[in-house]
Amino acid sequence: MATLMIQGTTSDAGKSTVVAGLCRMLARRGVSVAPFKPQNMALNSAVTVDGGEIGRSTALQALAAGVEPHSDMNPVLLKPESERGAQVILRGRVHGHMDALDYHAYKRTARESVLAAWRSLSSRYDVIIAEGAGSPAEINLRANDIANMGFAEMVDCPVLLVGDIDRGGVFAQLVGTLELLSEGERARTKGFIVNRFRGDIALLEPGLEWLSERTDKPVLGTLPYLQGLLLDAEDSIGRSGRVGQGTTLKVVVPALPRISNHNDFDPLRLHPGVELSFIGPNQVGPGQATPPADLIILPGSKSTRSDLAWLRAQGWEAAIKRHLRYGGRLLGICGGFQMLGRAVHDPGGLEGSAGSTPGLGLLDVETRMVTGKQLRNVSGRLLGEDVPISGYEIHNGVSEGPALQRALCELEGIPDGAVSADGQVMGTYLHGLFDRPEACAALLARCGLDSQGSAVDYQAHRQSELDRLADCLETHLDMTPIDRLLGL
Repeated sequence: MATLMIQGTTSDAGKSTVVAGLCRMLARRGVSVAPFKPQNMALNSAVTVDGGEIGRSTALQALAAGVEPHSDMNPVLLKPESERGAQVILRGRVHGHMDALDYHAYKRTARESVLAAWRSLSSRYDVIIAEGAGSPAEINLRANDIANMGFAEMVDCPVLLVGDIDRGGVFAQLVGTLELLSEGERARTKGFIVNRFRGDIALLEPGLEWLSERTDKPVLGTLPYLQGLLLDAEDSIGRSGRVGQGTTLKVVVPALPRISNHNDFDPLRLHPGVELSFIGPNQVGPGQATPPADLIILPGSKSTRSDLAWLRAQGWEAAIKRHLRYGGRLLGICGGFQMLGRAVHDPGGLEGSAGSTPGLGLLDVETRMVTGKQLRNVSGRLLGEDVPISGYEIHNGVSEGPALQRALCELEGIPDGAVSADGQVMGTYLHGLFDRPEACAALLARCGLDSQGSAVDYQAHRQSELDRLADCLETHLDMTPIDRLLGL
């Protein structure tokens, strides 16, 4: 067993994609490989084969490695619920809720979960490609660190450091990060990877030579900016609020403060007949209209009542009702579905302060938050068109009411979601409902899109993008020293 850790100078430097690319490269060579992220903070998650929950990007890396995602691959998952607090998930199961200071002290205990998960993976795979979180040079978080160098030192593994040249200042990123590490941590860092380069490499080479001389560490590769690369994001929606190639059907999504699993919309980003817009704060207000839309989608939320209050404060309630008066369609997914009902009750304070919040009143259902999160991968059919549908459920709430008698879909033989009598308003607990092209085409046809055959096979797209990523790494990374670090 060998472990190699990929750390980055910043969040979104490219750690997740480099790990995914390495996993796919090694798997194509017949190496038994698994991804590992000791600690992750993200609201995009996936259901594992053992019925747990891990970060979405780690599940993608498992797909790249050709293995089932397992809760051991991301033993600590933090799902923010406020500016200072988060739900803590250990080895796939909800452990509780902690504020930042309490969790910082708890990391000594979480360390044992990390080591146990790593040992378990090590017994099943020959190679582990681990991913850091944020930057290893966060001085205020160094005590009891389990996410970056703290983990690397626990298991005595080498580290490669990734810097994002597209942000600018990549030499300052890499040298500055290295300078803030201890002497032992600098020795553990075996080389650099420069990510997202655009232009003529000849103009960059003098800087790369200086970097190697300055740090006495090799640059193992300069990865080009891959235009249009779309893979499951760890957390951020993206660098652009507006994505899409066409203007046939306009889809608008409010970017909730605690938006979760926005990967639901990746198939719409790719659809040639869809223009997708994420609308952030202060873009809709009292008396203002949303951008012209055929379909508004309320996404999943980690804090449904809090995000519902945000929607109202931003003027979305009036905008949605105006949208419906003019014949538009509305879809709620998971937390967004709960918002569509008469009320959301959280008597135990599972997602924040205890209490109840009136819903938008567009579907005759009420939701109660209950202990015991629903975690399952499911398949079934979209009712009406009777086409196959599949995805996963991650939620605490249980919804009840007459509207459920008119279900949107059937999952494992059980009705799910609701549709209003006029068909304008739809809701479901199913994440990934656009992933299958047949279901995507049928749902968009309900909203007025005529082209039935243009939906993307998102599962095939993900596999193709992973191969494209691995091809890029094979071309631009010096794998000889990396193979040596892995004992291959």
